[in-house]
Amino acid sequence: MLGMIGLFGGLALLIYLTMKGMNLLIAAPLSALVVALLSGLPLFPGVPDEGIANFVTNYMGGFSSFIGSWYLMFLTGAIFGKVMEDSGAAESVSKWIVGKLGMKRAALAVVIACAILTYGGVSLFVVAFSVYPMAISLFKEANLPRRFIPATLAFGSTTFTMTSAGSPEIQNWIPIEFLGTTAYAGWQVSAIVAAFMAIFGYWWLKKMISKALAKGEHFVDRETDHHEVRENLPSPLLSVIPLVVVLIISFIFHNSLGTSALIVALTSGVIATYLINRKYFSNFGKAVSEGTMGAVIAIANTAAVVGFGGVIKATPAFGDAVSFMTAIPGSPLIGGGLAVAVIAGLTGSSSGGQAIALPLLAPHYLDLGVDPDALHRVVAISSGSLDSLPQGGYVVTTIRSIAGETHKDAYPAFGALTVIVPILGVVLAVVLFSLGM
Repeated sequence: MLGMIGLFGGLALLIYLTMKGMNLLIAAPLSALVVALLSGLPLFPGVPDEGIANFVTNYMGGFSSFIGSWYLMFLTGAIFGKVMEDSGAAESVSKWIVGKLGMKRAALAVVIACAILTYGGVSLFVVAFSVYPMAISLFKEANLPRRFIPATLAFGSTTFTMTSAGSPEIQNWIPIEFLGTTAYAGWQVSAIVAAFMAIFGYWWLKKMISKALAKGEHFVDRETDHHEVRENLPSPLLSVIPLVVVLIISFIFHNSLGTSALIVALTSGVIATYLINRKYFSNFGKAVSEGTMGAVIAIANTAAVVGFGGVIKATPAFGDAVSFMTAIPGSPLIGGGLAVAVIAGLTGSSSGGQAIALPLLAPHYLDLGVDPDALHRVVAISSGSLDSLPQGGYVVTTIRSIAGETHKDAYPAFGALTVIVPILGVVLAVVLFSLGM
C-alpha cells in the first residue's frame, strides 16, 4: 500500500511541480526521490548489493539511455526546424497556404500550415513559433478570439500528423526500435484515423469559435503583436522541397537503417534547405547553434522524465499497475494503448511515455501474438492524447510562452482538440484493427 501511495504520490508531485513552472531537470529527480523513499528503494548503489535497484542507478540509467538512443534525432530535427525558420522557408510555406485559402478560413489556414510543417519533419515547438505570427495576423483580420490560437496551432501539429504513418516526428519512430516495424506501420488504418481526427477536430474547432463569436467575443490587440514583417522570402514551392526530401529519404532507408534513417533524412533536409535557400538566411551559423541548444534542452527535459520512469519501473507497485492494464478484458491493443496514454499523461511527454512503456509492454504483447504494426499505430496515436494534459511541456510553452494566454482561457479548447480527439482516434484505430484491417 505504501508503495502504491509512493507511485501515485510521486506522479502527482511531478504534475504539480510542472504546473507551477519548476524546471523538469529538478522536478523529475525530486519526484523520483519521493517514489524511491516511499517504495523502500535504496538511494545509492551498495557494494555488497550491487545490481539491486536503487534511486541513483535507475534514475541515471533511464536518463542516459534515452539520450544515447535519441540525441542525434533530436539534434538533426531541431537544426532542420531552425534552418527552415531562419531561411524563411517555413513562413513562406505558411503564407502560401493562407493565400490559397483566404482570410475567411483563417483557422483552417493555420491548421494546414502546421500540419504540412509537422509532417515535413519540423519540430513541434518550432512549428508553433513559426506559425504564431501568421496566426495573429489572420485571427486579427478575421476578428476571431485570440484565445483559440494555441488550440489551433496544437491541433494542426500534434493530432492527425504527429502520430500518423510516415510522419518523421519522433513519436512515430520510437515504436520501431521495440516492435521491429517501420514508420508506415498500419498505414491503412492510420489514414482513416487521421482523416477522422482532421475532419471532426476542425468541425469542433469551428463550432467553439462560432459559439464564442455569438457571445460577442472578438480579437483583442496587444502591443506585443506587432512583429517585424519579413519582406524577402524564398519561393514557397522551393521551400517545400526540403520537407519532401525528409519524407523520401526516410522512406528509402527505413528498411536498412531503422530509426537511424531519420537522422539521414533530417540531415539531408538541412543540406537541401541550405542549398536551395542559402541567400535568404539571416544567420545560418546562429540557426544551427540555436537548434543545437534547443535539442539539448528538449532531450534533457524528456530524459529527465524517462529517468523518473526508470525509478518507477523498479517499484513493485508499477509492476502491479502494468499487470492491471495489460489484463484488461478485450483486445490487447486496449491495454497497450491505455498504458502508453496514462504514462505519457502522468509524465507530460508522448515520447517519454513510449520510451518508458514499450520496453515492458512490447515483449509481453508480441509473445501474445499481437500484430506489431497494429500495436505500433495504436501506441503512437495514444501517446499523443494524455500527454496534452495541462502540465505537458508543449502545452505550457504554446499557451503561455508563445501565445501569452492563460490556461483558464486557452486550455478548454486546447484540451478538447489535443486530448479528446486523439482518444477518439485511438478507439477508432482499435476497432478497425480488431475488424481485421
